[in-house]
Amino acid sequence: MATPGIQIRHSKACASRAGRGCNCKPTWQAQAFDSRNNRRITKTCATKTEAVAWREAIRTGIRDGSTPVVVTGTKVLTIGGAVTEWAAAARAGTARKRNREQFAGSSIVAIEQNWKLRLKDVYENRRIDRLSLTELQEFVDGLEADEINPGTIESTVLVLRVVYRRLKTKGLVKIDPTDGIELPMKTSRGQRKPPAPQDAFRLLCAVPETDRAVWATAMLSGLRRGELMGLQWKDVDLDAGTLRVVRNYHPVHGYGPPKSKQGTRTVPVLATLLPYLREHRVTTARVGGLVFGTGEDVPFRSASLQKRADKVWKAAGLQRVTLHACRHLYASLSIAAGVNAHSLSKYMGHSSIAVTFDLYGHLFPGNEAEAATLMDTYLSAVFTG
Repeated sequence: MATPGIQIRHSKACASRAGRGCNCKPTWQAQAFDSRNNRRITKTCATKTEAVAWREAIRTGIRDGSTPVVVTGTKVLTIGGAVTEWAAAARAGTARKRNREQFAGSSIVAIEQNWKLRLKDVYENRRIDRLSLTELQEFVDGLEADEINPGTIESTVLVLRVVYRRLKTKGLVKIDPTDGIELPMKTSRGQRKPPAPQDAFRLLCAVPETDRAVWATAMLSGLRRGELMGLQWKDVDLDAGTLRVVRNYHPVHGYGPPKSKQGTRTVPVLATLLPYLREHRVTTARVGGLVFGTGEDVPFRSASLQKRADKVWKAAGLQRVTLHACRHLYASLSIAAGVNAHSLSKYMGHSSIAVTFDLYGHLFPGNEAEAATLMDTYLSAVFTG
């Protein structure tokens, strides 16, 4: 007797297809219709009993809205597909803001543009249930390490916020990976706020000894996170006190050149940093390959590094920093020590000195007084004839 929604599936070579007795090991396909989303859900099971149980569970979940369906027919719903569906629903007025207002046309276009610019290449084919907060946080940290404006990063994450809010409302996912995401700090003037220099030594002393060299290098050389991950011993000359930045590591695209032509550069290794690197080389017994990798060719995991540091910093009552915040710390220490803007721009790999002034001009001591003195000197000569 046939069971509604359950169909036996024989192999192509099975004798039953010719009207004879079955000589294969058949499977059972269960089907249920999700009227909320106008879609048919199917699953192939090894036994009829399993198929019947699955179908009943799915039908119950559809009725009470608790089933996290991620399958349409035999196709897995991807983040790219979810973005496309959201945009269509937003234009139709069925996907709305939290206050139930409709999204403006310009807002929908902006979300689509941010998706294409920074997210599509990475997440288009990812299953909607396979994106975690940890991975997304690492992606955001990477954008900050590339010195993307904090407002732009926030707009990028907004794409996933609105899409996952809709997916969760529809019962397609149970967890929104954007919940709890930490975004870069924005200030009223858009200025970067590095950690206080006086805290640097205490932070460094607190981290696990095996991680101390990488944090010291981040604080005292200003390298970007990807540059630290790609740094090789052949590019470090401890005797000359220099290191060459020639590679960058991206968690999705792997190793590549620095983010700009100016990113390829030589950075001085400070005398304060040298002992950390020398001890690290002895401890790891490595003369080639990656400086901070878990192996000669395997880069360290920044999320794990951060987690270990956060644990001890919290226990010590210290304010946490990230690898990218250490880059800002290097800039603030350099400026406080009197390093000029041109040299700092070169060491940090900025595309131009204008970028350095835009990011850190407010940190240069006495810039307002110096400007006023120069102007007064000039004007006094001009106005007194």
